[in-house]
Amino acid sequence: MSKARLVITAVVVEGRTQSEVADAYGVSQGWISRLVARYRAEGEAAFEPRSRRPKSSPNTISGHTRDLIVDLRHTLTGQGHDAGADTIVWHLIQHHGITVSRATVWRTLKRAGLVEAEPKKKPKSSYTRFQAEMPYETWQSDFTHWPLADCSDTEIVTFLDDHSRYALNITAFRRVTVGDVDATFLTSIEKYGPPAATLSDNGKLYKIGIGRASPPPLRGRPLTPEPPSSCSSRTSTSASSTPPPAKSSEH
Repeated sequence: MSKARLVITAVVVEGRTQSEVADAYGVSQGWISRLVARYRAEGEAAFEPRSRRPKSSPNTISGHTRDLIVDLRHTLTGQGHDAGADTIVWHLIQHHGITVSRATVWRTLKRAGLVEAEPKKKPKSSYTRFQAEMPYETWQSDFTHWPLADCSDTEIVTFLDDHSRYALNITAFRRVTVGDVDATFLTSIEKYGPPAATLSDNGKLYKIGIGRASPPPLRGRPLTPEPPSSCSSRTSTSASSTPPPAKSSEH
């Protein structure tokens, strides 16, 4: 027997006071009053649990908007365009005058079965950020390709401090050679002082170039992946305007 039925029986059938029943069953008198009033108005239905779903949800989108989101997904995909949540939000605002959040679009697509689950995809929370604890502890270097306006290619060598992410040297070459890597590294040392260690990939340019200078570079074991480089992404943005890291007393 449910507690609601016991309480109603005690008050209505046995004639006990609500205060006495409240103390006996560890409930409030207000809850007993509402329960008894509901029993007298609805009868046996008062014993059935009521849904806790809100009567209205102001954030719920209309059926027309849901259908529009699904149609845009199919249309954009069929035309070979990006059909992500951000793109659909833009089309809703620009062409239909409807404003919804990115999360709402994503939930709508998921409920419609248009979002494929990727259980093998690692969540961002599982990533470990690589960062040196002190300035001059480690310098990281890499080079990346960058197309010029005349469609020719250039290669950009970057050295940065792996603690502050300060760009120590960003130099462009038509084609990077061992001597270019060596000269860029030595120029950075002349300006800022030597680091305790360097970090680069296992490419020939760094094996020979930085390998001839001191300190010896840090590299992974053969056939093992390298830590994600910050230099490539750093090259695509402007160099940091913050001052270089302070030199330690050892320099």
